[in-house]
Amino acid sequence: MSVDVAATVGSELVTVAEVDAREHALRSGGSADALPRPGTSEARQLRRWITQVLVAERVVAAEASALCARVEDAPAERDLLPDEVARLEIGSVAASTLSEPRGRAVFARVTAAVRISDAEVRDYHCRNPFRFASRPAAPGGWHGAPVRADLDDVRPVIAGHLLAAAQRREYRRWLDARCADAVVLAPGYEHPGDPRQPDNTHRH
Repeated sequence: MSVDVAATVGSELVTVAEVDAREHALRSGGSADALPRPGTSEARQLRRWITQVLVAERVVAAEASALCARVEDAPAERDLLPDEVARLEIGSVAASTLSEPRGRAVFARVTAAVRISDAEVRDYHCRNPFRFASRPAAPGGWHGAPVRADLDDVRPVIAGHLLAAAQRREYRRWLDARCADAVVLAPGYEHPGDPRQPDNTHRH
């Protein structure tokens, strides 16, 4: 019996039924009211995004074995994606792969060699002298103006901030490259940002 295919990841199939099931799960969840009405252009774009998530999950699952990524070594999700800025920075598809320990274990393996130089730390501090500044207490419960921190006092914080951002960039770059190599999308399930598909309405 033939099956409708949304994408292939190497020799594996991502079926339309899987996209249907993931969409149903989203529409059955707490954010259902925020989702586009079925049958609209926006709903088709949602299905394209779901397909991107499914193929990314397959890629990560395949790479986990190749990288010997162990789930017991996975960092916590909040450590990799501490806030909405981090999620926006890495992108929604890559962020979705980090909801499971296996994805986070792969993240740790892929980004293990990322380093931040002292020159990068100094340059960041020079450009953002008040980014991690303290605000001394003032009478009446108010706080005074930020006081520029000495570099030596904030060096570890800046280094950690830059390292986390660099790791997120490297993971997204790696995932995009692996998906480009392994994934073939069926008509109607193209990348949401593909300008060749009819529901991409982004214009400059």
